[in-house]
Amino acid sequence: MASSYSTNAQLEIITTGEKAGQWGGITNTNLQILEQTSTGVLDIDISAGSSTLLLTDGSISTGKNIYLRLHGTLAASRTVTMPVTAERVWIMKDDTVRGTSNYTVGVLTASGTTQPIPPGATVLCKSNGSETVVSIIEKGYETITDANSPYTVVAGAQILANTTSTTITVTLPAAASTGDEVTIIDARGTWGSNNLTVGRNGLKINSGTADLTLSNNGQSITLVYVDATRGWAYKTNYTS
Repeated sequence: MASSYSTNAQLEIITTGEKAGQWGGITNTNLQILEQTSTGVLDIDISAGSSTLLLTDGSISTGKNIYLRLHGTLAASRTVTMPVTAERVWIMKDDTVRGTSNYTVGVLTASGTTQPIPPGATVLCKSNGSETVVSIIEKGYETITDANSPYTVVAGAQILANTTSTTITVTLPAAASTGDEVTIIDARGTWGSNNLTVGRNGLKINSGTADLTLSNNGQSITLVYVDATRGWAYKTNYTS
């Protein structure tokens, strides 16, 4: 009888009496796979294109690493795809350079919905075999100028907005869930002379239907999404 393979790590399961003389090699490979799933680190350059991870039966493969670091200067929005069927938990760190074109980075299970990764963030990813959910472990920062404007953020983003040259518009996500947060910080203390506009993108801000204008030097705000009635509300609003 041929070997079978475990669902999540694709370890080779040998049937009693089979694979004579091969047990040592198969066992060593299985141990290497276990090491990969617990301590494996993989750097993925997504500058040239999106990445589809592999989960190969009885073999070391890219989708089995516990830690994935994304890097490269993006020329378009990119995704990282985990194959279907396997339940996997892994950590992903975004070290990409996104430039001024509002490129995004997302992760998904092959049959599921793309989940955005905030710039510079470290996230915990969990796939149930058909969908991936993302939880932020550590937030990163993204610096923007008028060259980026209007700049559409994703939930969890922390934006350092430099309005030295002229005004900037930061647009909130078009869809949000309760508890989503966005932080925007005056990077050069210039919002008084060159205001920053927060575009509501169809969702309310503080129960209102107008965009938000920030005009205090040194100001920083964190908005948290409450619900469709309240929309985005201040969690913090500091002025130096």
